[in-house]
Amino acid sequence: MSSTATTNDFFKSNVLGHPAGLFVLFFTEMWERFSYYGMRALLVLFLTSSILGDNPGWGWPREHAMSIYGSYTALAYLTPILGGYIADRIIGYRWAVVLGALLMTLGHLSMAIEVDHFFMYLGLVLLVIGNGFFKPNMTSIVAHMYKNHPEKKDGAYTIFYMGVNAGAFLGMLLCGYIGESPEWGWSYGFGLAGIFMFFGMLQFYFTQNIFGEIGLKPVEDKVDTEEDPAVAKRNPFSKFDLVIIAITSILGLTWIVNDPISVISNGKLNAFPFTVGTLSGPNFVIIVALGLFLFVTIKRISQYTAVLRDRMIAIIILAVITMFFWASFEQAGGSMTIFASDYTARVLEGNSKLIFNIVNTLITIIPLALITYVLAKLFLQTFKRFALGNIILSFSFLIIWCIVIYMLKEQYSQEKSEVPATWFGVLNSLFIITFAPVVSKVWESKYNPFATFKNGFGMILLGIGFAVLAYGSSDIEPGAKTAAVSMVWLVLAYFFHTIGELCISPVGLSYVSKLVPGRMIAIMFGIWYLAIAIGNKIAGKMGGMIDEITAQYSMTTFFLIFTIIPVVLGLIIMALTPLLKRLMHGVH
Repeated sequence: MSSTATTNDFFKSNVLGHPAGLFVLFFTEMWERFSYYGMRALLVLFLTSSILGDNPGWGWPREHAMSIYGSYTALAYLTPILGGYIADRIIGYRWAVVLGALLMTLGHLSMAIEVDHFFMYLGLVLLVIGNGFFKPNMTSIVAHMYKNHPEKKDGAYTIFYMGVNAGAFLGMLLCGYIGESPEWGWSYGFGLAGIFMFFGMLQFYFTQNIFGEIGLKPVEDKVDTEEDPAVAKRNPFSKFDLVIIAITSILGLTWIVNDPISVISNGKLNAFPFTVGTLSGPNFVIIVALGLFLFVTIKRISQYTAVLRDRMIAIIILAVITMFFWASFEQAGGSMTIFASDYTARVLEGNSKLIFNIVNTLITIIPLALITYVLAKLFLQTFKRFALGNIILSFSFLIIWCIVIYMLKEQYSQEKSEVPATWFGVLNSLFIITFAPVVSKVWESKYNPFATFKNGFGMILLGIGFAVLAYGSSDIEPGAKTAAVSMVWLVLAYFFHTIGELCISPVGLSYVSKLVPGRMIAIMFGIWYLAIAIGNKIAGKMGGMIDEITAQYSMTTFFLIFTIIPVVLGLIIMALTPLLKRLMHGVH
């Protein structure tokens, strides 16, 4: 059976106007995001929680925990570059997804043995490698499914994106609740993430024949005979280029791994135990790596045609903005989680408790009911052909419903209710699910702004979110380790951050695909992911300075740093609109 015939057959098996195979991917991706965000919500809290508390953690200093967090999230964006290449050239998309899901399952279960440092570190390594195989290849399968139906592709990616956010929502809500609960504890939170990653893997494995031949074999390179002559000049990598890239990659990866090791060991374990002038070894190495990267990037860009060169410069400018966006936005899993845990009044009673319980019930039950409805439609459409995969998926949802009912029952039965610190992270996914359709409609209308204004609005909204936190923390004494400010400030911050994310995150990759020829999309996506990875590592380094800055200045000063930088960059990128329009040569 040919790939074309297979993709046409997809549309005979219909669920909500799309092929049933899309919803197999929807649920697989949902469980992966459930596990990723469920673990991410717990990591910093577990590492920094007192070893003497009701739910003892490791009692690490915040700087140590944020260093691990930054390196983990950075590597989670770097390994997909290699994982996508291996899938394209060697094993195919589907085996890459299965392998990635298996490695991540083992990673989560390893982290569940949280009393042992070795298993915690092993778990993080397995998660990073597994993510590299899984993350890029799910979207590749979607792209190939809709190859002959481009008119439906936008709708398909919207549905897929909802799966991402549904998983993140449920993961942070349930893994966070179980992990933070003294009755259960961190091991159960980490383990729950692994269990549902395992269900996702089984569901995909036993239902994968629904994709026909898509993703079974590596993709063959094809020459685009209709390529625009203005960007058609080929620019193969020279041996010198490859050597510089290899050196840069080795130095950069070693630095990312070495940073938490040297911080946690107080410098006793350090891959770069030297100084150059006033620079420490690690700082010197990362400056050299960035210098080499800039050198090879400028060298290669200068060798392209004028139009393509200008468009690549435009992508790099947008990538820099994206890097700083994620450096601030990813405080969500670090310093903002610490703020929620240690500086926010989360104990509710009386009418406040009742109102929270009602709101929490509604925002939990309604999305879960809608997703269960989609599951039922998929079940009816595909059960005869893929009974085992459907049974596994249905069983996993039965467990989810049991955990949700248990959680809500416990919250209603208590006289006082303590909102889990991880609950606030749920707001990001909730706001995305709520407002993404509205923002998407604006982008599709005559009011669709140019890329620079989308990026500018996103950065300014991000800054406003941190300004809210800066104001809300103004009464916290310098150096204080605990406080009790209103929950309202975090809710408002997540709202502004989410609307900012909707302005920047989906738009960036869209412009990459518009600005470069098809043969270069993979390498430019790689550069884009590199920018996000650097942003995530900066987030960890900056977030780790929360104690130092709050002790010397104040918590307000800490959040004002993340207010001023995004707002200034937002204004700068909007001021560069005429330049970016010239560089893009007609692409809007």
